[in-house]
Order: sequence, then structure tokens, then C-alpha cells
Amino acid sequence: MDFEFKQAIIVRQDLRMSKGKTSAQAAHASVSAMMETRKKKPDWVSSWFFEGQKKIVLKVSSEEELLDAKKKAELERIPNALISDAGLTELEPGTTTCLGIGPAPNTLIDRVTGGMKLL
Repeated sequence: MDFEFKQAIIVRQDLRMSKGKTSAQAAHASVSAMMETRKKKPDWVSSWFFEGQKKIVLKVSSEEELLDAKKKAELERIPNALISDAGLTELEPGTTTCLGIGPAPNTLIDRVTGGMKLL
């Protein structure tokens, strides 16, 4: 099957979160970005669900890189969600951990994430 839509989840590696913490933060990013997309581009979400909800999980090495990706997503008009931790376990309250982008057409996601490495 050819996928036309995907969602990108970008995780900061400099925080050195445990696997469980990373998974929880990525899940927050996925759900939150989907909810934003559902408000602004419901047809994208419908198509993404129909195709099987393709996701890619990528890594960046700093908060600056994560915020740069957010700016690029906004320039492409892709709904997104920046995740900040509540600070109940491993991180200080308000630590920015992940960014969820889309779901959106592959071509738009690739303009934002091109060159990033898979987690």
C-alpha cells in the first residue's frame, strides 16, 4: 500500500529520558498533534486513519532543534503540538520533550523532517 499521509513525532535526545518516559512523551505528542489536526484539517485525519495511521519517530539533540522543527511545521501550515512535561517523575516541570506534527501529506512532513534521523 502506498501511504499518502503520516505523522511525525520528534523526541529530544539530550534529556536522556528512560524508555518508558520517552514512550509516554511520544504518545502525548501523537495524540495531541492528531487532536490539533482534527480541528484544522479533519480530512487529513480521516485519510490517515483509513491508511493505517503511519507514524515516524525521529530524534533531535536539543530544544533549539525541536523548536526549529515547530517553526518549519507552522510555515508549512501543518498542525502540531509541542509537549512539555509536568515534572512529576524524571524531568523538571515545563521541560519541552517532544513535538508531534500532523498527520499531514508525506510531502509536507518531509519538508519539515528531511535530514532528521529515526529514533
